[in-house]
Amino acid sequence: MKKIYFLLFVLVLCRQQILCAQKKLNVVICGLSHDHVNRILDKAKAGELNIIGIAEADQQLANKKKAAFHLPDSLFYSNLAAALEKLHPDLVMVFDAPVNHLPAIEVALPYHIPVMVEKPLCASNEDAARIELLSKKYNTQVFTNYPSHWYASFENFLRMAQTMGPISKMVMRGGHRGPADIECSPDFQRWLTDSTKNGGGAIMDFGCYGAMIMTELMGGKLPISVFAVKQHLNAAVYPKADDDATIILQYPGATGVVQASWAWPYTIMDAEAFSKDESLYASQFNDWGSGKPSLTSKRKDKGTTNEVLVPAKYIDEVAYLTAVLKKGAPADNPLLSLERNVLVTKILIAARQSSREGKVVMVK
Repeated sequence: MKKIYFLLFVLVLCRQQILCAQKKLNVVICGLSHDHVNRILDKAKAGELNIIGIAEADQQLANKKKAAFHLPDSLFYSNLAAALEKLHPDLVMVFDAPVNHLPAIEVALPYHIPVMVEKPLCASNEDAARIELLSKKYNTQVFTNYPSHWYASFENFLRMAQTMGPISKMVMRGGHRGPADIECSPDFQRWLTDSTKNGGGAIMDFGCYGAMIMTELMGGKLPISVFAVKQHLNAAVYPKADDDATIILQYPGATGVVQASWAWPYTIMDAEAFSKDESLYASQFNDWGSGKPSLTSKRKDKGTTNEVLVPAKYIDEVAYLTAVLKKGAPADNPLLSLERNVLVTKILIAARQSSREGKVVMVK
């Protein structure tokens, strides 16, 4: 009898483990050059998702990751097509240069496999239009992940801004001391600091955050016009890309100012929105890196209040996409959506054109 109970216990345990495994995302990673992939590899090691394949053509880079994360040779493929011919993941996660996002999406979507790329969506309007066409053709989602989507300060900021009345101005600052100073990997820097591969320097790398925030505050609408200036403050280190940019977005009755830079004295990510009688300021980790996430509101009739940050529904992109793709939760975060990121691409490309031509660019 004891043996029977023991066998039943083992069977129940095995069933629970199988059900648990079925609720995890099965992921194929495409590209290893973006340093954000390290976080995903760590999450796989911690058991939060299953990496069933890795497509990386650079054998030297693949070997680095194998050694650093103790990955078996059997996971690796020379390209995404070879991986998807054999594997059937829930999601392809792309960690490569923006110019390589479209080629990865072109491979994955005919298999009806959703794709997540790291921000920005891509490096041109033409690529964005092609991605949108493929997504509709194959009825398959393309997500764009921004680390700021999961910041408690920014999530609460965007939620509370909806109660402020019409927004008249938004100012967003984002960036750090520069990819070289914060010791991004050489493989990452190789394309991050090359405007041909990244679409631009700081103007793309951190301009996308402000463009996304302002687009959200404006209810998913494009600005009337964009004006931008960019500079090479440290041209000796970043000869192929701008390292400082200011973007001005003009809407009916509202202005967005985005300050994106690789020349801040410390890592900064904050935003402030203004309405007629109120302002709301969110900061994630300013003050020489020692600052903590915070949200402050100022009201004409109530003074200054340090708001309590409500915990986010999802802690990160893995939790969100697991819920959406494995558990049937609604894809209700518009900031990750393809529709919203096509608009952000249009803003960034207009900013790039404006900085090049030195004039205001009307957005269509």
